[in-house]
Amino acid sequence: MGRVRTVAGVALAAACAASAVWGARELLRRQAAIARERIGKPLGEESIPADRIWRRKLGGEPVELLVLGDSLAAGLGAERRKQTLGARLAKELARRMDRPVRLHTAAVVGSESSALKAQIDGLDPALRADVAVIVVGGNDVTHTVYPTTAAAQLSEAIRRLRERGTPVVVGTCPDLGMLPAVPQPLRTILSRMSHHMSIVQARAARRAGAVPVSLRRTLSRAFREAPDEMFSLDRFHPSPAGYRRAADALLPAVAEAALVGAA
Repeated sequence: MGRVRTVAGVALAAACAASAVWGARELLRRQAAIARERIGKPLGEESIPADRIWRRKLGGEPVELLVLGDSLAAGLGAERRKQTLGARLAKELARRMDRPVRLHTAAVVGSESSALKAQIDGLDPALRADVAVIVVGGNDVTHTVYPTTAAAQLSEAIRRLRERGTPVVVGTCPDLGMLPAVPQPLRTILSRMSHHMSIVQARAARRAGAVPVSLRRTLSRAFREAPDEMFSLDRFHPSPAGYRRAADALLPAVAEAALVGAA
């Protein structure tokens, strides 16, 4: 009789746990729908093309800068091409190296880490970038991709770029809990999930031979304290000022890697 009660108790506990999980998932599903409705797509789904040689007047052979990843890497939210992440990195890199920089943007709005393969597949086989920057992870979190799966895909992308002789800098997943358009408790949950994603990404990047830069650590305070300035119209993607902050965070590692790649 005691055994039957024990089994029944375990079954009841399991049923309660399953019910709680379903209820939590249903709550998150509803809140995610609210967030998507609030955010909408006022910026469209295409970023401003910014590929060109920046600071051409400096003369000399251009440094080749490659940018891969998601909408942050592509610069969605910038109002002019010089305000995109890639262009800001190119201009400042040119200033530091006293050489022009040719920007190649393979990043695509909405990409998860799984898209890095296609982005690399689409590169000109003759391209030998002096430095590559990957910014990805936010869409993996919002689409509940396991961090280990996303990290493995990131590692493979780094490996392929390193095989081309290209040093790689990875901007790890930013803090999605700083998004003003996302309601609670989803915002807190996304913050925890994105934090975990960034940790796993950083570990994978180091093991694959890349340099990770924590966008969570370097950007969160500014975006939380001045959301009207740092976020664009959709309150989800960075504004021109937000991209300036992101470029400033990445630039030291990018410049150091470029010195090695362009040597």
